[in-house]
Amino acid sequence: MSSELNGIEVNNNENGKEKNTKANWFVEALLKLKNVMFNENPVFVQLLGIFPVLAVSTSLKNGIVMGIATLAVLVASNLVISVFKNIIPVKIKILIYIVIITGFVTAVDYILKVYFWDMSVSLSIFIPLIAVNSILLTRAEECASKEGILTSLWDGIVMGTGFIFAICIVSTVREILGNGTVFDISIMGESFKPALILLQSPGGFLVFGTAVAVVAKIKNVFEKRKSKKLTEIEEEAGAEV
Repeated sequence: MSSELNGIEVNNNENGKEKNTKANWFVEALLKLKNVMFNENPVFVQLLGIFPVLAVSTSLKNGIVMGIATLAVLVASNLVISVFKNIIPVKIKILIYIVIITGFVTAVDYILKVYFWDMSVSLSIFIPLIAVNSILLTRAEECASKEGILTSLWDGIVMGTGFIFAICIVSTVREILGNGTVFDISIMGESFKPALILLQSPGGFLVFGTAVAVVAKIKNVFEKRKSKKLTEIEEEAGAEV
């Protein structure tokens, strides 16, 4: 009887550990999604994938399509690399990563040409250039080649979401101030005089630099608040002792 009770207790403990592990993974996943907007944003903080952000962010429509295309390639490549990470030769792993990424980029390019011809023409050469986006190779090396399938899949979703967030911010500012439109719909009225320079290369650098500075400021404010709270907690704990 006692052995049966011990067996039940062991099973309950194991089930509790499994639930805690799943809960911890879920919490960490949500925190990573939250942090990727500011603290770990691949574009504004890590300064990866800057070229497509500057090149196609003249309109929000282009930015969204480029962001979704990059997200799809990032998730798919992370998944495949994670599945086959143990059989990929170390000496040629970077070459294989590039081949995998290029294959998915080609697939996305063909899908756009077949189903979204106008967007394919608008984005032109920039879709194939997703293959050289530094975010993809960085995440393949730092995460997909080392972590499990679910972690790599979530990493692709999170980093892709961060990229979409960044390119949409830059695209929105440039389209509104540079053209007075959103999704090609005029919102600023006839009296508005657009700053056409924002639709050109210098304007892209100006908006991007400003966005990086704003994100850095927000990040610093949150870090100072967090540091202040920790200091207050330590002081309260010291007073109680």
